[in-house]
Amino acid sequence: MTTEDTTDRRKRLDGLCKSISSADSKNDLIDAIDDALSVSAPLGDHTTLETLAKRYRGQSGDATRAGERVDKVARKGLPEVWVGETSVRASDVVAASGRDAQQMADAFEGGGKALLTLADSIKDAQKLDGDGRAKLHEARTMLGGKDGFFDDWYEDDDEEAARLKARSVASVGVDLLHKAAVAADDAARAAARDLNKWASQARAGKLDGDGLTAADRLALADTSNVGGDPELNEILTANDLERSGRAMKKLSPADRARMDKLLAGASTPQEKAYLMKALASGYSVDDVQTFDGKIHGKDEVWLREHLAPVSTSNKPSDTGQERQDFNGKLWDQDGETCVPSSTVTARAIVDPVYALELTGGPDGTDDDPDHFRKRLTDEQLRLHEEGDGDNAGWWWDEHPNGMDKDGQVEISNDELSPHTGDHYEAQNMGGQDDRRKVLPDIEKSVAEGKPVPINIERYDDNGDRHGHSMMIIGQEGDRLQIYNPWGVTTWVSEKDFVSGDLSAAADDRYSPEHKGNVDTVYIQQN
Repeated sequence: MTTEDTTDRRKRLDGLCKSISSADSKNDLIDAIDDALSVSAPLGDHTTLETLAKRYRGQSGDATRAGERVDKVARKGLPEVWVGETSVRASDVVAASGRDAQQMADAFEGGGKALLTLADSIKDAQKLDGDGRAKLHEARTMLGGKDGFFDDWYEDDDEEAARLKARSVASVGVDLLHKAAVAADDAARAAARDLNKWASQARAGKLDGDGLTAADRLALADTSNVGGDPELNEILTANDLERSGRAMKKLSPADRARMDKLLAGASTPQEKAYLMKALASGYSVDDVQTFDGKIHGKDEVWLREHLAPVSTSNKPSDTGQERQDFNGKLWDQDGETCVPSSTVTARAIVDPVYALELTGGPDGTDDDPDHFRKRLTDEQLRLHEEGDGDNAGWWWDEHPNGMDKDGQVEISNDELSPHTGDHYEAQNMGGQDDRRKVLPDIEKSVAEGKPVPINIERYDDNGDRHGHSMMIIGQEGDRLQIYNPWGVTTWVSEKDFVSGDLSAAADDRYSPEHKGNVDTVYIQQN
């Protein structure tokens, strides 16, 4: 018996359900039953999973009690003393410690709950699978041996009745196997999604820079942009924290001293976090120092407006679209430039130096919205040329008209990979099974702070195909946050993604009525 991927197992059994129910000869039915029995059963030891779940939930209680003790210290009042290499106030450290302890408690509780749910689902799936196999064995016994070559040509009434009876029993059996495979696959994906998310929340430990104190790491990992839920607007992603820590370790002693001085001189936690984000994006200390000269002393609102193309006020449960703009001008596409436009905004999300060049110009002080719009359009057109995009119209009135997948991979790797550390590969989505299978990879990427490009498609009333490119930039629970280069973000469900219906992130033209579909996903590979 071979072991299969959970998605492949459910797909194969779905086909075998049809094969068994339609088998019109004894030998075909025997072959289909044998094929079904050769499909591997759901794997996993539910007892071990339950033990791990209980251990995690026990740790949650310890973390909660630690958080309560930290909160008690904070409420007693602290002097405005300074600690750490990067000049972090003690009161800020205690507040960050309290939030970190609560996040730790939530992570242990959430991880324990995910494992417990997985354990229950695996136990139930294995019971269903066992019952189904018993039915299949029963049907196989009823059929006896295979007919010879000539015997299989003719079936009398008694033989037909025996085959139909065995087929009925086998159909029940394979249906149980399929239900078990679906339950195990859904449970495995949900557990992977939740555990990846909780792992990404262990944020402070990811910033492993020599010389950074625990207080420094706590404060940097805890810092968010103002104006929304802090957890949905964190400045340093899990990937930023890891990359900045590695970058700090590689600095020469002189550069490390300069970087420490820049961090110590930051006027707000947000300013400090953006300096680290610039380092994480691959910039030298010289570049970070120049960047610091443009943002130093700016308040939290200015930093958010200039350095965060996407800020999130909508909750994951909200269904509407949220505008993303700078001084009233949307972060949207110019003409048929959805691929380069989504890539420009995605780069600005992961690269604050680039974001400021767009919002503030060369010196960071040009806030004119029309000038921002011109710079944004110029970048979109630059990437369109870089990716060898298609053009339409006459030579004196030529305009962008889309980009193929090779071009999209090229500009993703040229513009995003240097700032995230990975490279992109296109994966075609042939149907729900493909989208279901790729979902854990998507959710892991965005949980770490790495945008995932996707292409959707639709067909108009004439049957002509139209494509559109968007970017998955966030994940909470079973919801994905999608940036549409029409200048909006939207939370959509995993279910809608798997079904291929992302009309909520675009418009009704991409609904199932118009054969709306998720066509391609661009996954980052380490």
